[in-house]
Amino acid sequence: MPALPERIDPTQLSRLGSLPIKARVIVEGALSGLHRASVHGSSVEFAEHKEYSPGDELRHIDWRAYAKVDRYYVKQYEQESQLTVYLVLDASASMQFAGGGIAKLEYGGLSLAALAYLVIQQQDKVGLVTCGDRGIETMVPPRARTTHLHDLLSVLDQVMAKGGTGDESPAVALERIAEISRRKRALVIVASDLFDSDDRTLKALATLRAQKHDVSVLHLLDPHERTFPYEGLTEFRALESDGRMLVNPSAIRREYLERMDAFLTKCRASLAAAGIDYHLVSTDRALEATLLDLLVARSRLQPGRRAS
Repeated sequence: MPALPERIDPTQLSRLGSLPIKARVIVEGALSGLHRASVHGSSVEFAEHKEYSPGDELRHIDWRAYAKVDRYYVKQYEQESQLTVYLVLDASASMQFAGGGIAKLEYGGLSLAALAYLVIQQQDKVGLVTCGDRGIETMVPPRARTTHLHDLLSVLDQVMAKGGTGDESPAVALERIAEISRRKRALVIVASDLFDSDDRTLKALATLRAQKHDVSVLHLLDPHERTFPYEGLTEFRALESDGRMLVNPSAIRREYLERMDAFLTKCRASLAAAGIDYHLVSTDRALEATLLDLLVARSRLQPGRRAS
């Protein structure tokens, strides 16, 4: 494979070979970013530590050591129980939108593909749930075999290619995970735009966290959804209904941006109150940077801890 730039534009990455190749490139980019972190101060030795190198398990990074010397060290923990990870992809029609970046559905799918690749590399269990459209809803049970990664990514690839036309929220899928995981804690990672008229998704996420599951949310929005950059008479078409509206964007921009800010504030506050790891992600951002942020946030929240 030819040498790749340090930061890969999502549009460029979307054209790079098969989904397994894309997943590996994202993971390697994230780990390379971690390894390239600037190092300051004198060398310090820690008992039962070694300096991080690509391929080491990120869950074993000792953040207290990092705070002291600004260098990444890996602590050698005793054998721990196997982690179960559920990856949840919102495939509703609104996730098809692509204005200033790749489609939210594709960005979410690529992010979860990279996470699946990383989880399997760490010999943990990973499953996939796609939701938002009853025509393409599916569940791949969590497994840890290397061959399972091929099966999971094949399903994910099909969902990303087909897309969705439904308007169902991820809430039903999240409630299903809560039901089948009552006796064993899991890590649940959701990629969604969280567009939900009755806040059922936010409530379902809070329920999962209340059941002691670890929950992370990649809140995906297109840059145009954040900035509303349109000019001149424009027809807007709803993706989850037949609605259409012909308007002058400048006449509604202020109200739109106020409503978007209120929506983001509600999501951020609700998930923070529930103790959920929240990441607002723009679909024009480098995917390896998004993955690195998620991994670092999870390691800081719970260094060395595993679901049991």
